Amino acid sequence: MSHNILVTGASGYLGGTLLARWKSANLPPYGKLYALVRSDQQAEAVKQYGAEPLEFDLNDKEELRNGIVGNEISIIFWLIDSFSDKHQPPLIEALAEVKAKTGREVHFIHTGGAKHFSSHANLPTDKPLLDTDPKLYEILKTSTSPLEYFAQTIKTNVSIIDTSEKYGVRGYIFAPCIVYGQSEGFGNQISIQTVAIVKAAKKARRVYKVDPGNPTWPVCHIVDNTTLYVEMLRNMLLNIDIGYNKNGFYLAASGSVAWEDIYKSMATALAKRNLVDDDIVSQADNAVLEKMAEGLGAPSNLVNVMLGGKCTYTAVHGTQIGWKPQYPPEHILETADEEVELILKHINE
Repeated sequence: MSHNILVTGASGYLGGTLLARWKSANLPPYGKLYALVRSDQQAEAVKQYGAEPLEFDLNDKEELRNGIVGNEISIIFWLIDSFSDKHQPPLIEALAEVKAKTGREVHFIHTGGAKHFSSHANLPTDKPLLDTDPKLYEILKTSTSPLEYFAQTIKTNVSIIDTSEKYGVRGYIFAPCIVYGQSEGFGNQISIQTVAIVKAAKKARRVYKVDPGNPTWPVCHIVDNTTLYVEMLRNMLLNIDIGYNKNGFYLAASGSVAWEDIYKSMATALAKRNLVDDDIVSQADNAVLEKMAEGLGAPSNLVNVMLGGKCTYTAVHGTQIGWKPQYPPEHILETADEEVELILKHINE
């Protein structure tokens, strides 16, 4: 039997590129592709990718259930909200109904983030934390992040796994990292992390580092992030067990780069455009953090969360299922000038 697939977050940076790459992905046969939309404009936009627009209220459990079960959707890509676990459990329950109705395996791919596996979440950073580590679920479940946001996002990841196991659904925790490059979709064209560097630097008139030492973070081009989604889907359509629930963690990263190297490459690009006073990267003090926070529109105690930290989360799982990233980690440094130009174009519109 053919799978029907639902993509949420179609107007977003990641979801838009996923839809844009769909036709060229050479996927195995499937039934229908649906995209969750919130407006007539979005409905028209998703049709160009071969997706049928679907609109239902995520807060209305009956409407939600009818949308999933009525259309016999058996694969859901969740790219909307990584923070709360309010909407995902009802969707997972609906998937279980589809499984009972059709006999197909059902899959829920939850998009979280590398930050959920970093120093911000109080996860281990003294050695590589593999996305295939059999203890990863327990590490998450027993973590004690002092930051409320990360305590909740970790709870959400655990909830996805627990709910999926409870209902016989195959759940996956997909983690984007520092994703860069231009989206190929119809909506948001730019990343979040690289944009934050530019906004903070413009306000402070210099690029500043926010951590002691020289911590690293995983990076991934938007195309490679998308091809991991696609490779997971390909295996699902072929009914191949790629590891799910407590063994269902997937990091999209070609490798890791030092924050300071990212700062330096972007400082050069910003200085060239006279948006910072020079291309020197300095250590931020409290006064500078306040200025950076103004540029970010966030409290100063969150600047480090938005622009730094240490993450040793390491991508292994994707390569085991056939994913091959096209761009090496240093590519983010080589294309920093293009990234800055792209960001400036969109934040100044």
